[in-house]
Amino acid sequence: MLAYIKGKLEMKMTGYIVIDVGGLGYKVFMSETSIEKLGNIGEIIKVHTYYRVQENDISIYGFNTLEELKMFELLLGVSGVGAKTALSMLAVCEPSEFALAVISEDVKTLTTMPGIGPKSAKRIILELKDKIKKEQEIENIKNQIEENKGPSKIQQLIQDNSKVEEAIAALQVLGYSKKEIEKAFAKLNTKELSIEELIKKGLATLGK
Repeated sequence: MLAYIKGKLEMKMTGYIVIDVGGLGYKVFMSETSIEKLGNIGEIIKVHTYYRVQENDISIYGFNTLEELKMFELLLGVSGVGAKTALSMLAVCEPSEFALAVISEDVKTLTTMPGIGPKSAKRIILELKDKIKKEQEIENIKNQIEENKGPSKIQQLIQDNSKVEEAIAALQVLGYSKKEIEKAFAKLNTKELSIEELIKKGLATLGK
């Protein structure tokens, strides 16, 4: 498995790039938006990768951030969503926006993405939201608060503010643990921030 590829950016093409690593050229498929954010030809770059092996094809998909990779992996797990559709969605939607759309069951936002109709949007919401509930049920947070000697600052905010719960759930979609998110949110003035701002600022802190 390839966790990431670091090397010289040799080519930028439509839908993919070529990275030179020790004289070997790796063809890496990426969204157009991600390609635009890369450096110039000849510069050393690092991309997180997803190595996909199918019966008649072996492909490498690249991402600028771990959040993009996580979103891609989640989408591939949804029935009827392929790699091309997942990359197209990444080209027009930030991972934080996608996570929020899933958590809030925002079909309208999802259907603005290429290749996603109302049925596909509902299927994405159903399958991914169900996965979140199975893996990291938000209600467990309240149970853990009752078991602790006393609620921390962020735990108290979770009890008082439902938007914090939604933001935490959205960040959990991207693979962060509850403890990591609580630590990041403890540094923010959550009462004055919207859900979107909480997610974006939380990502900025978690990414440091």
